[in-house]
Amino acid sequence: MAEHNDFGNLAEDLAVEYLEKKNYRIIARNFRYQKAEIDIVAEFDALIVVTEVKARSYNTLIEPQEAVTKKKIKSIVMCTDFFMQDKTIDKEVRFDIITVLPDEKGVLQLTHIEDAFQSFDAN
Repeated sequence: MAEHNDFGNLAEDLAVEYLEKKNYRIIARNFRYQKAEIDIVAEFDALIVVTEVKARSYNTLIEPQEAVTKKKIKSIVMCTDFFMQDKTIDKEVRFDIITVLPDEKGVLQLTHIEDAFQSFDAN
């Protein structure tokens, strides 16, 4: 497996641990529909929380969450619609992003951006 895949898996594992510590109940990981994928689906309070994990093993000029383009958002929303219908879940959905970046000492830092797609217009 490529090194970037290993780092991506580590970042998703860290994100799951983080969410579980905050009392999120993980329902699914790496759910796929057609060419789309949802990294993490969790339940929190009365919500379904779909979380996209973006990680960089090094600092870049672009923030990881900026890599979540409109095309990627549409893909995640489509996959989520299928997931909700397939699992017959009728709850409100929130879309979050968790970024994983090393600090100056190389220690991985997580940032949780809740309701990250709130201002997105799917049209």
